[in-house]
Amino acid sequence: MQYTPAEQPATPIGAAAAPSFLTKQRKLIFVGIVLLAAFGYFGFTAFQAATSFYLTVDELVARGPAAGESVKVKGALVEDSFNRESTENTIATFQLHENGAQIDATFDGVLPDLFFNPHSEIVLEGTYESGGVFMTDRVFVKCASKYQSLEGESPYDYYEDPSAAGDPA
Repeated sequence: MQYTPAEQPATPIGAAAAPSFLTKQRKLIFVGIVLLAAFGYFGFTAFQAATSFYLTVDELVARGPAAGESVKVKGALVEDSFNRESTENTIATFQLHENGAQIDATFDGVLPDLFFNPHSEIVLEGTYESGGVFMTDRVFVKCASKYQSLEGESPYDYYEDPSAAGDPA
């Protein structure tokens, strides 16, 4: 019986197959590059989401209102500026100051406990309206480290000297 080309095997028995473009080594390099690019992309996007840029109150006042732009602003609570109409009302108005500048802010919701700490830095997220009022969507409180004393303040004395207890000097 005679073989016709259609019946012959693609490669003769015992002969080596033609080398393909993607060898095992090239496949591994390709997969490694794809994985490295994917991890790089996810790392970059996670870093971008984790970073938080904000303006100080004086920078915001100098820049002025921007229509509909969401910004973050950092400052300290102006003493005795907090006002809430009633205990049943969740709308609060207050003022923040930083480096001599001051803004009015409005927030509807529950405020963090450390909001009223005089050493806390308050970060507001929202929009600065054309009337000069900051309409707050979210409130963050950055509390100062309890291990650092502020300049001009003496640290709290945890030890009470028993000999000085009866002496009013």
